[in-house]
Amino acid sequence: MIFAQVCRDPRWGRCYESYSEDPKVVQSMTSLISGLQGEVPANDVGRPYVAGSKNVAACAKHYVGDGGTHQGINENNTIIDTHGLLSIHMPPYYNSIIRGVSTVMVSYSSWNGVKMHANHFLVTDFLKNKLKFRGFVISDWEGIDRITSPPHANYSYSIEAGVGAGIDMIMVPFRYTEFIDDLTAQVQNKVIPMSRIDDAVYRILRVKFSMGLFENPYPDTSLAGELGKQEHRDLAREAVRKSLVLLKNGKSSYSPLLPLPKKAGKILVAGSHADNLGNQCGGWTITWQGQPGNNITAGTTILEGIKATIDPSTQVVYSENPDSTVLADKYDYAVVVVGEPPYAETFGDNLNLTIPAPGPSVIQSVCKATKCVVVLISGRPLVVEPYLGDMDAFVAAWLPGSEGQGVADVLFGDYGFTGKLSRTWFKSVDQLPMSVGDKHYDPLFPFGFGLTTKGTK
Repeated sequence: MIFAQVCRDPRWGRCYESYSEDPKVVQSMTSLISGLQGEVPANDVGRPYVAGSKNVAACAKHYVGDGGTHQGINENNTIIDTHGLLSIHMPPYYNSIIRGVSTVMVSYSSWNGVKMHANHFLVTDFLKNKLKFRGFVISDWEGIDRITSPPHANYSYSIEAGVGAGIDMIMVPFRYTEFIDDLTAQVQNKVIPMSRIDDAVYRILRVKFSMGLFENPYPDTSLAGELGKQEHRDLAREAVRKSLVLLKNGKSSYSPLLPLPKKAGKILVAGSHADNLGNQCGGWTITWQGQPGNNITAGTTILEGIKATIDPSTQVVYSENPDSTVLADKYDYAVVVVGEPPYAETFGDNLNLTIPAPGPSVIQSVCKATKCVVVLISGRPLVVEPYLGDMDAFVAAWLPGSEGQGVADVLFGDYGFTGKLSRTWFKSVDQLPMSVGDKHYDPLFPFGFGLTTKGTK
């Protein structure tokens, strides 16, 4: 299990926070660990802790600096001095250890040219010895392979460097017999000291004992019924409502568009993401990269949420990419839902951060034809300034997941907009990386910005 990491540059995948030195932000990020593992007892602070069979071990990842890579490229080099690394990227790990996190996963990325999977100073000297982390350190998927370029070019060296750096458990999905044979030979030949193996085994056993795995090695199957429970979907729907950020409401402050009236003659719903559950969920949904469409998992699309919310007398016209014939009709207003396709990790690297086609043309054509609110589905801020003037209202909905009804709840005023930007929204990618506090801070929308409305519930 994971918790959100610091990400200073949105060109790398999903970005959650632009200013990690704020202690409230760090506390919020790491509070998920207590939700997964349970609240650590006062006398056990700093030690791996899992409360019982209904809890799971948490993993703090990706250690460290993964959110600050050059140009935001996944697995790239984080170029920053020691003070910057410790003040910007390290605070979540301090707090994770205090909360008793069980494991820490090492990043594919490098720090000033040194691969994290081979960084003895940060893994052993700092994380284990300085911060007194008592859980175990795990590699990423084939992480030690990528110590060399190309990966696996010198596997014997990669094993020596990775295990020697202090990694306790190696994620080897396929060629595990090669790893076992080579590691055994290196220990027998005293290339890797037995003390390093003892440390790894001690740490792994400590976590397994804290989890009670020797007494109860298998999951409690009675908990399977918890998956997809209505109360969990209700909570997810609430999270959608509270995470929506209203960035524009009306072409002037005197004529707000939102909340939308439920009773109208005819409304238009348009865009690639209006009726697409997979696009709402993004990557790491059932499969690694996720996938578009409505067959990947169970849930409610935004279009379905709109239809369930409006007055029965209101006619809804839905067109993913409306042509001139559709746009020639008269509408009271339109809801345009566009955004990014699902992605994860390197597949999300994007140096231009534009809204994928035909999103921009749909925004421009629909918003010129009628009053419109644009709902953006994305894992990060995208370039919207060229289209902002065409919009009557603009909502950042991020990735609402399975509960698209939560978007409709707020668009139509059952609940008010309360969300604030968790990172700075840039005008153009030329400004990146940009964070609140920078000397030349000139965003489209600043960190913490978000308009509010009142709801009826």
